[in-house]
Amino acid sequence: MLEVGRAQKTIFVAWYLRLRDLQREVEEGLNVMESSNGANSVIAYEKAGEIASNRRDEQEMFVLCLRILQSALVYVNTLMLQDVMDEPEWADLLTPADRRGLTPLFWSHVRPYGDANLNMAARLNLASASVPGPRIAEAAGHGLPHQTA
Repeated sequence: MLEVGRAQKTIFVAWYLRLRDLQREVEEGLNVMESSNGANSVIAYEKAGEIASNRRDEQEMFVLCLRILQSALVYVNTLMLQDVMDEPEWADLLTPADRRGLTPLFWSHVRPYGDANLNMAARLNLASASVPGPRIAEAAGHGLPHQTA
């Protein structure tokens, strides 16, 4: 059985070295995991994001809470992306390839060390938030337009 596993691994490496599409697919999967781990390090900032207990039930609770927080972050980010994409200047600017590259797992707006006022009686009103529109600038030395934030 061990030899079969080694043969399968060798075949995969050969395919990986030969096929650029497979290399891209593997890299995209790695990027998603890096982004997920980065979000987890922002969300679980106490004690460097490490699970402080050796009790199984506390470890499970930590991981489950972390997943709930990450899911909530993705949900709110998805709502914000939808609001931005409803604006005509953004909708017309992005190509289908740009849209495929959008991810709701970003956390630059998260303040892990700050205070947050939470009103459970009110809904999140994303329409009242001001979002700057896209700016097009000349790429340095290339004369090509690119998007800047």
